[in-house]
Amino acid sequence: MSDQKDLCTKTCTSEYPVRVACVGDSITYGSGIADRDHDSYPAQLGRKLGEGWEVRNFGVGGTTALRRGDFPYSREAAYAEALAWQPQVVVIALGTNDTKPQNWVFADSFARDLESLADAFLEVNPAAEVYLCLPVPAFPGEWGIRDDVVREEVVPQIRQLAARRCLPTIDLYSALSGHPELFPDTVHPSAEGAGWIAAEVHRALTCGE
Repeated sequence: MSDQKDLCTKTCTSEYPVRVACVGDSITYGSGIADRDHDSYPAQLGRKLGEGWEVRNFGVGGTTALRRGDFPYSREAAYAEALAWQPQVVVIALGTNDTKPQNWVFADSFARDLESLADAFLEVNPAAEVYLCLPVPAFPGEWGIRDDVVREEVVPQIRQLAARRCLPTIDLYSALSGHPELFPDTVHPSAEGAGWIAAEVHRALTCGE
């Protein structure tokens, strides 16, 4: 379920069609999914939301929220494209690649850099609803990605940021915990796993309807 503990206020948009930007790394992009155009979580989310919503996938593999990470999302063309689109709803799912040792040496900057990404979308559209996702678990991880860092350091930092800025969170970590079968390579969800993510995001965006 979407995490309500860190949420100060909760609103649901009544303006349609609604532009939804899915911002994130390879998990958002749909890496490892045979038909990512159809089965990535943003694609499945679009079908769940249906008419009146336009969902676009701005995921870029390997990216970090950290500006000093090895592949900062803020330097990617997809980031500029997402901002130019001026979405009404933004779902940010970053933090997995930040746990790699070469990136997490900059852990003290993680929350600030993630906040800067959120603020950039609020600058181009002050009425936008920005959701921060708690990253999915790793089982236990690959390519330097570490589940213990996701769970014990990334998730708490996102919770604290969300509470301070009154931004809603979507708890993908809890939703997919205990389901390693949904992660064939221990990091990237299968098409089924992406469907679970889409269901959680859908619930958050539609106020549980």
